[in-house]
Amino acid sequence: QVQVVESGGGLVQAGGSLRLSCSASGRTFSNYAMAWFRQTPGKERQFVACISWSGGTTDYADSVKGRFTISRDNAKNTVYLQMNSLKPEDTAVYYCATDATPLAYPRRDPTRYIYWGQGTQVTVSS
Repeated sequence: QVQVVESGGGLVQAGGSLRLSCSASGRTFSNYAMAWFRQTPGKERQFVACISWSGGTTDYADSVKGRFTISRDNAKNTVYLQMNSLKPEDTAVYYCATDATPLAYPRRDPTRYIYWGQGTQVTVSS
């Protein structure tokens, strides 16, 4: 049974920072690309960032590039999303997901990700 659990969300003022964590268990974590998505009520889930199984390749949505950093620690089965210079429009539920295919190149397409966490709320006040 694969489990994906996010943590680290909360309320922060605009310009502030948060670090989200995502732990995954039940499969060989280091074999799979990981990604973060976010969603606001009434809107589709939006790609935020992804990282390859080795951590050597990353990709970011234009809206977060230069402000957010995705990283992973395979020894701890954990992926992180460091979010700096937060804006009110970053307010959303943030989801972590793991790729369906081992050793695959990380993609932005949410349909490639098979296991998802329950989400963690990030609220940025103006």
